[in-house]
Amino acid sequence: MTEVLAAGDRFVGPQLFVDALTEQAPGHELSFRTLATGWPVEPFGPVGGVREASGTEQQLLDALGGAEVLLTQMAPVTAGVLAKSPGLRFVGVARGGPVNVDLAAATEAGVVVGFTPARNAAAAAEFAVGLVLASLRRIVDSDAELKGGHWRGDYYAHENAGLELEGATAGLVGYGAIGRRVARVLSAFGAEVLVADPFADPEQVAADGVRLVELDELLRASSVVSLHARLTPETEHLLNAENLALLPKGAVLVNSARGGLLDYAPLPEMLRSGHLGGLALDVYDVEPPPRDWPLFDAPNVITTPHLAGATRQTADRAAAIVAADAARYLAGRWPRHVANPEVLGRLEDLRP
Repeated sequence: MTEVLAAGDRFVGPQLFVDALTEQAPGHELSFRTLATGWPVEPFGPVGGVREASGTEQQLLDALGGAEVLLTQMAPVTAGVLAKSPGLRFVGVARGGPVNVDLAAATEAGVVVGFTPARNAAAAAEFAVGLVLASLRRIVDSDAELKGGHWRGDYYAHENAGLELEGATAGLVGYGAIGRRVARVLSAFGAEVLVADPFADPEQVAADGVRLVELDELLRASSVVSLHARLTPETEHLLNAENLALLPKGAVLVNSARGGLLDYAPLPEMLRSGHLGGLALDVYDVEPPPRDWPLFDAPNVITTPHLAGATRQTADRAAAIVAADAARYLAGRWPRHVANPEVLGRLEDLRP
């Protein structure tokens, strides 16, 4: 009998993990424990040395007991938790990266850490395109004005009218699973798409019908810029006061990736001066942003509360992907999506 902890939350609930693993591993005797943390009603944050987690180390330890397998999205798998859970052998994280796991500590302990790449790619790409369209065409502002009793006919005036994607140049910073989907949609609208990503395959980019350029060239040429890079120490404040000044006057900027990619300090003045024509944000350097955040008073800003990946299909898909890898582990096979593959070669009971 294998003990499994399904540590879910209000998005990927514990029962999704239970149902998915039961379906994926029908020949195994499984004993499930469950835990539900408060995310997303309660914001995630740093816990015990991991960057983004929900709940406490003690809550997780109390629920783990002697579990061999942990399936979770947000539970804090810290060095302290790992040190006190010697029976834990597989942690499956239903996220694009296991940022709630101390990966070095897991690797040292011989714990396999799985993750779910591209589980929200469709959702995040659709949301990013929605933000682009909403910003270009004043959809959010005009809705609020009309509900407030104001018929903004002046939005039809030439100097106030929105812009089309047809014939525009759109720049994507980052070209992973989400960026590629956004590129396809923007191309279908008739935009010329530029990509800045040092890790992109030039042949793949060319085959997709888009053009790979350096970041500065992308910023100079693009009337729409959307961020899709991962946040790393190298990409923190990738867009900042110096290179944001390269944008054409009136450009629209969208960030639905990670707040730390963007330096928010210069943006209020860029919006007030008209250098930046619109800003659409789903992520922030502090989440949630404080009520006196300067961008709340700046013109032409759309803000949403980190919702890009929030679809039911994303939650179902994430649980299914992580459960499939847990089932492979239970069957003595290497999981397909492993964040610390160096562990696999040390485990004699697993085979490729």
